[in-house]
Amino acid sequence: MNEALPDISVVVPVHNEQGAAAPLAREIAEAFEGRSYEMVFVDDASRDDTLAELRSLMAELPTLRVLSHATNAGQSRAVRTGVLAARAPIVVTLDGDGQNPPADAPRLADLLAASPATVGLVGGVRSKRQDSEAKRWASRWANRIRKKLLADDADDTGCGLKAFRRDLFLRLPYFDHIHRYLPALMIREGYQNLYLDVDHRHREVGQSKYTNWGRLMASVSDLMGVVWLKSRSRQPGSISEF
Repeated sequence: MNEALPDISVVVPVHNEQGAAAPLAREIAEAFEGRSYEMVFVDDASRDDTLAELRSLMAELPTLRVLSHATNAGQSRAVRTGVLAARAPIVVTLDGDGQNPPADAPRLADLLAASPATVGLVGGVRSKRQDSEAKRWASRWANRIRKKLLADDADDTGCGLKAFRRDLFLRLPYFDHIHRYLPALMIREGYQNLYLDVDHRHREVGQSKYTNWGRLMASVSDLMGVVWLKSRSRQPGSISEF
């Protein structure tokens, strides 16, 4: 790998994504061809051949790095592992199931890079979501409730395609499922968010790791926790050094 630090780190959490992870890595390489980037796949203790498939690609894709959890720790922990390992100041995340087309990722990174330092995150908004009606219905209600309580200006926090500043992410309070609350937490730190419409596609292999009921149970406690975090935040205004 080139010793020069990359401009962009693409972080992808994967768990039991045999058959999806390797094609996704190739798509990321194609989307970022000619750019200064690395991709960091974090295997969250998959029980299938996901890790083996990714490791076999490393010779073909020199920008690919593969990290592996010894025990399953969840999507947010896998994202954090990848961000901690990332070497670039801008991080782009994608879901490992391949439903986020990598072709959209450079647009988010470019917008963040061109934005003032007051912008901490550029989030993707799935314009034509390719999921079941039940899942879309649950997400619409969850987004409305979350947006009402947190005033986080985000219409689709469930989209895995996001670009953010690595140093800001690492300043946020970590908890499981934090990836769904990044816009609210960026605002809590005094930063702005921007959003771009992105494509979404059907899952071709594997199956979803979440159910509507399981997501609801986690969301209630997480939402109340973020409401509390926002209530305990105080901003200092401008900071001067003498």
